[in-house]
Amino acid sequence: MTENISNGAPGDPLSAKNSALNTGAALVQNFSPVKQICAHLNAFHAYASDPTRCVEANHYCSHVNDDVRQCLLYDSAEANARLLGVEYMVSPKVFATLDDEEKKLWHSHAFEVKSGMLIMPGPNAVPDLVWEKAENTEMEQVVGWYGKIYHFWQVDRGDPLPLGPPQLMTSYIAEDQIDMEKVVGARDRKFNVDYKHKADIRKHIAVPEIDSNADMAWKEDGSRK
Repeated sequence: MTENISNGAPGDPLSAKNSALNTGAALVQNFSPVKQICAHLNAFHAYASDPTRCVEANHYCSHVNDDVRQCLLYDSAEANARLLGVEYMVSPKVFATLDDEEKKLWHSHAFEVKSGMLIMPGPNAVPDLVWEKAENTEMEQVVGWYGKIYHFWQVDRGDPLPLGPPQLMTSYIAEDQIDMEKVVGARDRKFNVDYKHKADIRKHIAVPEIDSNADMAWKEDGSRK
């Protein structure tokens, strides 16, 4: 049965009536799109308009096809998580078909992968070595892909609801853009992982050539690297 939970959004906690309706709907309705979700990834996003603002995002991703993915983004991995926004990911082959102005809205994933920032949280029942092999297989693909993110809910500034226009987000592309030990280290303690260890076991993953039009949020202001 759905828990009677609240996550700080305005409104009453979920009532017993709505909990019962949720349970009934789950038994009889077709939820095929969300049932295609096949990966949970965790990383950090920066606002393209202000990369000093950082948000942790849990990605729940499905495949549109072999070259396109779509991810729902949540502020936590808990049952009462708030939906932050969406990310679309495309392979280098598809990215190459975009015009230069469109490419400027997309970001690379190479630093996220190589630094250990991007993780695929694993189940406790699976041995670490087994899960790390599966995670590295995922990282070997994602390292060359490009993402386009929009956040609707600015939880980092305490918004009680999704307010204002959607915000274009970006990824980090260098270690001096984020306090890895403070920010990523705090995340690691929640999931019982270590980004430094992740970086070490990913040394074999080659860094792809990144399109010069990607990651534009870090290039439009000369003070950003």
